[in-house]
Amino acid sequence: MTRSRIPTTFVALTAMLSACSGGGGGSTGSGATPTASTPTPSPTTTAVAPGCTLRERQDWALAQMREWYLFPETLPANLDPAPFSTVSAYIDALTATARAQRRDRFFTFATSIAAENAFFASGSSAGFGFRLSLDTPARRAFVAEAFEGTAALAAGIDRGAEIVAIGTSASDLRTVDAIITAEGGNGVTNALGPSTAGTTRVLRVTDATGTRNLTVSKTDFSLTPVSSRYGAQIVNDGAARVGYLNLRTFISTADPALRTAFASFRAAGITNVIVDLRYNGGGLVSTGELLTNLLGANRSTSDVLTFTTFRPERAANNATSFFAPQAQSVAPTRIAFIGTGGTASASELVIAAQIPYLRANAALIGTNTFGKPVGQIGLDRSACDDRLRVTAFALQNANRQGAYFDGLASIIEASCQAGDDLTHPLGSPLESSTRAALDFLAGRSCNAITAGTGTQAGQSARATVPARPLELLTPEHPDTFQREVPGSF
Repeated sequence: MTRSRIPTTFVALTAMLSACSGGGGGSTGSGATPTASTPTPSPTTTAVAPGCTLRERQDWALAQMREWYLFPETLPANLDPAPFSTVSAYIDALTATARAQRRDRFFTFATSIAAENAFFASGSSAGFGFRLSLDTPARRAFVAEAFEGTAALAAGIDRGAEIVAIGTSASDLRTVDAIITAEGGNGVTNALGPSTAGTTRVLRVTDATGTRNLTVSKTDFSLTPVSSRYGAQIVNDGAARVGYLNLRTFISTADPALRTAFASFRAAGITNVIVDLRYNGGGLVSTGELLTNLLGANRSTSDVLTFTTFRPERAANNATSFFAPQAQSVAPTRIAFIGTGGTASASELVIAAQIPYLRANAALIGTNTFGKPVGQIGLDRSACDDRLRVTAFALQNANRQGAYFDGLASIIEASCQAGDDLTHPLGSPLESSTRAALDFLAGRSCNAITAGTGTQAGQSARATVPARPLELLTPEHPDTFQREVPGSF
């Protein structure tokens, strides 16, 4: 979760960050818009920019950590950076204690300023254009979703397809079974190749139309945050009309689509809403706040949306965000949030913000969420294309609920277990989680989610797809796109 369009109480912080490190979260310093990623390697050059040797970059990262890290007591008193070959490896070692305590599960990282800005401005990336979920015990890989305008969808690869084998040509295809047996899930990531336009693979795909080999190349594309196929719709459930919204990630280009969706809900008199965040790993706090406000037509501008709290030495930067109903806002009587273990950060903020006001009329549907009640600021070292995303603040709702490191099932008052049914489109009343959401909104009974059920990313009801939870495939070193859009390739 990254903060953009920082509240007015952050003005002093913004100015100071600009002065000391060339930028900060959101629009500070370089004007960068926050993102999340693992360092994108810079092109190989014969000369290193002044101040950008590995040791200088590591020392700079440590200095920022000591100044801003939310859990300073967990930082080692002394940690020699010499044994670490990258800035990222050094940061991982610095945060090892907080990670063991589940308070910083790789939330703090270094990334490329350029790559992050590109993603948060337009969702740009290079890839096939699908999300992959793994059934690791059965050694199988399934497409959870395909994105519009990408090579995958153009090739006929969509939700529910199984990737059976991967190769650089038809002659060297390796089965996913063999890849996972030999190398685990990371072997699938490696087999799919780098996130570089032009990378080509032969994929053996099985779906309802049969099995075939497809040659697909990664291309540059901009993610549509609200799908043009199913992202916003009005679902009929008997006599009831329900607004359904599926948001893939919190980036600035989502804002107009969100306003359009809710304007249609408002015009239709919608009072029951499904917000599908099952694969949404987070993103901009500003977009999260917009979505929350679009769900808050009946909220007052004195109603707290979220408390943002820094460590004691940085308490002057603490802020309180209040609801700001928009012209397109609706006033839901009930909201069903669909979530999984892939639901994190800004997604969790949106859900948590409703609990104090709707109480048991706001429910989590699916499985437990990831558990990230903290956020990062961005600190830039522009000459090196380094942005340090340091975990610097905690988030709480109006009830001061915020320590949900084990997922929202620990604080939400209503929930319904459901699977991620790959045999039906997202938003279909026949799809398991959507069906459970409709049942909750209609007042029908269900089985509650228990803590711990959200460590995976969904469950399929398809006969040929395992009935155990599937896990969104995440590389050991995800790029910006893969951090914010879990499972994407």
